[in-house]
Amino acid sequence: MKYGIMNESNLRVLAVSSGKGGVGKTSIVANLAYALSKRGKKVLVVDADLGLNNIDILLGLTSKKHIGHVLSGESSVEDIILHGPEGIHVLPAGNGLQELTQLEPEKKIILMDELDRVSRDYEILIFDTSAGISPNVTFFCSAAHEILLIATTEPTSLTDVYALIKVLHKKHSQKYFRLIVNSVSSEREAQGVYRNLITVADRFLTGVSIQYLGCILRDPNVPKAIRQQKAFLEIYPFSKFSKCMDELTEKILKGKSKFLSGEDKQSHFWRNTFQA
Repeated sequence: MKYGIMNESNLRVLAVSSGKGGVGKTSIVANLAYALSKRGKKVLVVDADLGLNNIDILLGLTSKKHIGHVLSGESSVEDIILHGPEGIHVLPAGNGLQELTQLEPEKKIILMDELDRVSRDYEILIFDTSAGISPNVTFFCSAAHEILLIATTEPTSLTDVYALIKVLHKKHSQKYFRLIVNSVSSEREAQGVYRNLITVADRFLTGVSIQYLGCILRDPNVPKAIRQQKAFLEIYPFSKFSKCMDELTEKILKGKSKFLSGEDKQSHFWRNTFQA
């Protein structure tokens, strides 16, 4: 089933995912969106962990409606968008909604049409996917221009990220991935995680490119920001975490032309043919 559209070539669609939960993915998404917005970018974050809303809670936002209302036809995307710090826009996922955890093909089409309709108002759209290798995860990753994967030094985190790459490559023809290693003590430790990943990928997966994007140093203030339901960059702008996030943001912005080049990268929002 092919999903086309998107005439606006300026839009960048990022999917941020992880094989394993608990690696700080949503916190990274929230702060990446904050950093991009602070640099003047118009950002929409889609909480793609459907049925388990996270990012709106992390930013202290309250939602009365969610993506489920869009899929049922009760509301438009504009009706449910939340306005967060620094002008971030957030599309909430809803909580405790099991029916959203595996979208049917017609629901995917509805969601795509709605997002495509409003995407002209944004420069960057970020999917904050759930962890794992579920159909929803592979759906949102395959719909993005760029796939950012979050890992930590935990062995299970690394094996699960590799499993996600393997599924996306073999079943959805994805070739390009970018890795962020979170909660490390040093750049050297993060590079070690990356080397371990590419060693396995080079051995067992042909034609896969994994780029090391950077790392985020362990910061004791992160739990405090989460408890305060604030973007970390907003309340601790000079911390180790914030410095790392700023560096990653600059790399993402500067790396656009290189990473999106190539005949298999399109300017369309929904760029691939993939199965529901």
